[in-house]
This record gives sequence, C-alpha cells and structure tokens, in this order.
Amino acid sequence: MAPSTYSRLIRFLQEDLAISAASLGVALRHREQDPGPLPMILWQYGLITLEQLEQIYDWLETAQL
Repeated sequence: MAPSTYSRLIRFLQEDLAISAASLGVALRHREQDPGPLPMILWQYGLITLEQLEQIYDWLETAQL
C-alpha cells in the first residue's frame, strides 16, 4: 500500500468510521509483532465490527483505482 493510500486509510478509519486513536494504536503495536493487514488486525482484536471491516475493504478497493 502506497504511503499516501495508508495515510488516507488512517484518516478514513478515524473520520468516517470513528475508530479511536487508542484503538488504532493497539492495532499498530500488534502489527509490529505480527505483521498483517491493518483492517484484519483491527477486526481480530475486536476493535471494529464485521460490517466496518467490509466498509474498509470496499473503501480500499475504490481508493487504489
């Protein structure tokens, strides 16, 4: 994922889905130890719902065009 897409993803998570900075911080710390896609980590740790996960992947699909 390109850096600009990554920053747009973080902005989307915070502004559109209202994911807290604390939740993102938890996911990013876990990602350092167990690399994987950020949306999946957020979902695995119960920080987002399945519906939000789908919204994130829909957003990613259109953001990378």
